Amino acid sequence: MGCDVVTVSPDTKFVHLAWQADEKALADAKFSMGADPTAFLHRMFNVYIEEEGLGERGTFIIDPDGVVANIEVNHPDIGRNIDELMRKFKANLHISRKTNTACPSKWKDDGDVDLQPGAEMVGKVYEALNQ
Repeated sequence: MGCDVVTVSPDTKFVHLAWQADEKALADAKFSMGADPTAFLHRMFNVYIEEEGLGERGTFIIDPDGVVANIEVNHPDIGRNIDELMRKFKANLHISRKTNTACPSKWKDDGDVDLQPGAEMVGKVYEALNQ
């Protein structure tokens, strides 16, 4: 889809290798796993818990220009949903091509109803989506 997926944790590359070797959910992982043992990136993205030495579960979509387009930070005990992440990724692609467009919460893919943001849309989103 024209993107790179990289996971980053404060763990070392050796911990990542152990995870890939032992965790069946990662057996077919095709993404890079970045080690951030000094927590430089975690601090930069404000997702490092200093007193625990742990990184929060953050997801960041960064556009080709290096601009952070989406940020999602979950409680450590809440997993991330790849379907929702892909929806957000596709929505970012969509609005980069159709720059005067907004993707409502139920938008999933090109061809779904999008919106033209503006003052005239205030209070009329339901109607616009159900025409």
